[in-house]
Amino acid sequence: MKSVVPNTLVFLFGLFFTYVNAFEVQAQQSSTEKAQKPVVDIRIGYLRAYEPQLALSVLDISPRDEGVAGANVAINDNNTTGRFLGQSFTLDVTETKFDADVVPAFKEMVARGDRFVLTDISASQLMSIADFARDNGVLIFNVGATDDSLREENCRSNIFHTAPTRSMLADGLAQYLVWKQWRKWVLLYGSHERDRLYADAIRRAANRFGADIVEERLYEDRGTARRTDSGVIQVQKQMPVFTQNLPEHDVVIVADESEVFGSYVPYRTWTPRPVAGTAGLIASSWHPASEQWGGSQIQNRFFKAAKRRMLSKDMQAWTAVRILGEAATRTNSNDPAKIEAFIKADDFSLAAFKGQKVTFRNWNWQLRQPILLGDGRGVVSTSPQEGFLHQHSELDTLGIDRPESKCKL
Repeated sequence: MKSVVPNTLVFLFGLFFTYVNAFEVQAQQSSTEKAQKPVVDIRIGYLRAYEPQLALSVLDISPRDEGVAGANVAINDNNTTGRFLGQSFTLDVTETKFDADVVPAFKEMVARGDRFVLTDISASQLMSIADFARDNGVLIFNVGATDDSLREENCRSNIFHTAPTRSMLADGLAQYLVWKQWRKWVLLYGSHERDRLYADAIRRAANRFGADIVEERLYEDRGTARRTDSGVIQVQKQMPVFTQNLPEHDVVIVADESEVFGSYVPYRTWTPRPVAGTAGLIASSWHPASEQWGGSQIQNRFFKAAKRRMLSKDMQAWTAVRILGEAATRTNSNDPAKIEAFIKADDFSLAAFKGQKVTFRNWNWQLRQPILLGDGRGVVSTSPQEGFLHQHSELDTLGIDRPESKCKL
């Protein structure tokens, strides 16, 4: 009797090799199709006004890449997900000078294809490009300017703000001081416009939360060299005199965004009192020592990439780029109209290492976010404070609320 086993084995081996070859051909075709699939490029512009600046302390001089470093970390985060979806995120940085005309530079960015632009420029510079951006379908993310006017009378529907406002910062600070029962304040403010705007925000916060500004004093900038040896000696003598004969008070509030005198107030006042505002206890969107709510994760990634600690502007830029990354991923698109619609949806939110997801206020497109209060070493507290309630979100106790808003979109 003739065995059929050899013929059967031949047939099975033939079938196996046919299957393997077919699988390899299919895999090669799939790989070729994947390679031929076009990559969706999401170009993100970054327009910043930069000039080297001095500070009262060399430790407070801003890093050369402040803000940009945060955006770059977020670009890497976006590309980690994007490579699986055929998306590629790139950052296009353009620099200009303070108070320069930014319109030509911005038009060049638009001509290069930037339809999403982060801005770290002054309020007046931002307003000069806002309408041109709107007319050309460009979405702007303000990561630097804290002016309330940009969210109020000068608001625009195509501008999203990840930087907090001065009123949000002042309210965050005020809530903590009131929670501490430090309700009697002395306000020392500088002579520059930015100082006056911050002082206005402090006055509003005091009125809003029941604090009492018992006296105000203006510190005129006379342009003296206070970082010299003789300057420091003069400051040690001048600050006690400047703060002498004040009414009874609990805390000294400093409004000195221009870095003229504020850093010299702590430990030099006539009456020993805590100092807050732009010196001492400072309100900000982020702190280099923040480690709660997974903060150590982003801090470590940032330090590995930038070789320094993460600052507020870095976090504000990181948040803006991550918002765009989340929108591009969810919509699988780089179309500005689809991205805008996704961000403006009622259910949009983003995890930002602050204990709760951040969202946008749909009446002025300001990002709701907790405000961190810290000194030079660590985070002291986070606002909104316990007991400050709101019918919609406790985060809306920080800054100008919907009923107060002057924004007409």
